[in-house]
Amino acid sequence: MTGDEALQSLREHGVARGDLVAIAIAPEIGVALVTRHGTVRVPAAVDDPTTVVQHLEEQLRPRWVMWSNATALVLVEAGVRVATSWDIAAVHRLLAGGWRADPARVWAYLNDLALDATPRAGPLDLFSHAGDGDGSPDEPIRADGYLRPEWPTDIWSSTLETVGRWAEIAWRAAEMQQARLAGLHDRPRAAMTARTESAAELLCAELSIDGLPMDRAVAEAFIGELVGARPTSDTDAAAQRAQRDDAVLRHAPSGMECDLRSPDQVKSLLRAIGVDLPDTRAWRLEAIRDTHPLIGALLLWRKAERVSTTYGYTWLDENLRDDGRLRGAWSASDGAAGRMTASAGLHNMPADMRGAVIAEDGHVFARADLGQIEPRVLAAVSGDKALAAAATEADLYAPVAHQLGIDRAAAKVAVLGAMYGQTTGHGARALQRLEAAYPVAMTYLRNADVAGQHRRELRTDGGRLIPMGTSADDENLSERDVRARRAARGRYGRNAVVQGAAAELFKTWAVTVRARGAPLGARIVLCLHDELLVQAPRENGAALAQLLDDCLLETAHRWAPTSGVRFIAEISLIERWSDAKS
Repeated sequence: MTGDEALQSLREHGVARGDLVAIAIAPEIGVALVTRHGTVRVPAAVDDPTTVVQHLEEQLRPRWVMWSNATALVLVEAGVRVATSWDIAAVHRLLAGGWRADPARVWAYLNDLALDATPRAGPLDLFSHAGDGDGSPDEPIRADGYLRPEWPTDIWSSTLETVGRWAEIAWRAAEMQQARLAGLHDRPRAAMTARTESAAELLCAELSIDGLPMDRAVAEAFIGELVGARPTSDTDAAAQRAQRDDAVLRHAPSGMECDLRSPDQVKSLLRAIGVDLPDTRAWRLEAIRDTHPLIGALLLWRKAERVSTTYGYTWLDENLRDDGRLRGAWSASDGAAGRMTASAGLHNMPADMRGAVIAEDGHVFARADLGQIEPRVLAAVSGDKALAAAATEADLYAPVAHQLGIDRAAAKVAVLGAMYGQTTGHGARALQRLEAAYPVAMTYLRNADVAGQHRRELRTDGGRLIPMGTSADDENLSERDVRARRAARGRYGRNAVVQGAAAELFKTWAVTVRARGAPLGARIVLCLHDELLVQAPRENGAALAQLLDDCLLETAHRWAPTSGVRFIAEISLIERWSDAKS
């Protein structure tokens, strides 16, 4: 069967735009497509599998059911970018919480099988033997209902027949996931969240393949200023390290030795110069930087040490390719509240390194940063009309401060403290006023706190399950430690429902920009917490800036259509990432 014949078959199956079509693709074997009416297989010897998918995308644009974005990575690597998908792993993380979403675990979860008994691929041990519940070795599903562990790793891609079977199981898994989502009656947006999470995984595949534009010479110059020239040997690297240490220790009392990489020894060093601190966190040291030359030197040493060990020459060599793109692996969920995450240090790059992130020739960056996102999200998900009214202003904290009768800085601390569970200090003193002014929002946070403390099921407004551990985690602890852990879970719960919802809003915005930006030649090159960095041809810069704002309005209408909350973003056109206002 050719790609054209596959298209005809899918049309005969009644597939229309947006309908689910499960896909399994093995580039050397072929591609299998599954609908509710049957399976279509195209062998690689007849037609290139990725070309077939591109053809079907252009003619039908279905919603592609994938086990994970590993399928999208294969397609993007071949130059094929599909518009929509149903990512089974992403939806599982939404439904079940946590990070683990391998096919065997997903299948066990959907079939209500014991997760801790899920079979794993690997050599047999003393406590297992071949044939336990297996049934026929050619069947992907064992007689005991579990997915055969060899299928996801080895068997599915061996023949065109097994590729088809793998796609059929994906179809069944997607159907069961849709039924589970429909059962979340108190989370009506869960199905929309599942589609958004799936689109975000497509974006993650593209970010992983495309990479972030970076100028190697500028990056190496930044590294050189802090840690010196590229070392030529281990001896050279050790000498540079000793030189950095000496720049701090020359301010220490005579004869005193200290391993600057040991927090306890650094505390002893500080005590020796008359500074006694509970810890050596950077913000504590910054507050007393001018009290002794050693403290300023120590802060500079930390910056240089971080670059040397994490963002130095080795980091560049491993992650920055000859095409001037820095690449890491991306995922749409961190396994906790659901924030996007990336490897290769893309989410923690030193601020000074941003000067090396430069738009390519003939292009410009549009940088967009959501403003005051968490309190605005709290207003939307809690349904607090008074807080929503404050969120109609460009600066939400100004009307809150007026309502509470305090200054803006105190109002900001109070609102953030409420979301993070602050129970002491200045923010906590304003809590009673917050309770009176915004009772619906405060009740929403308090309920999440209580649910977290008692490990009751807690989901974001979009339906993501927030993991809270098990009671076994508290075994062998003192009563005091149990109480401390319970309080910490409460604080985590109240923040996670807001942070998780904010992540869902952000990803809805990001995938909307991804979809709408294509005609402008725009591609997202970085997603950083609440910030988007998008590259487009220079002549389309102004249109891209407007598009980012329009997409935020569209997102707000879809995500919180009746809340009345105004979502805002600071948008700027820049040549370098460092040109953006911090």
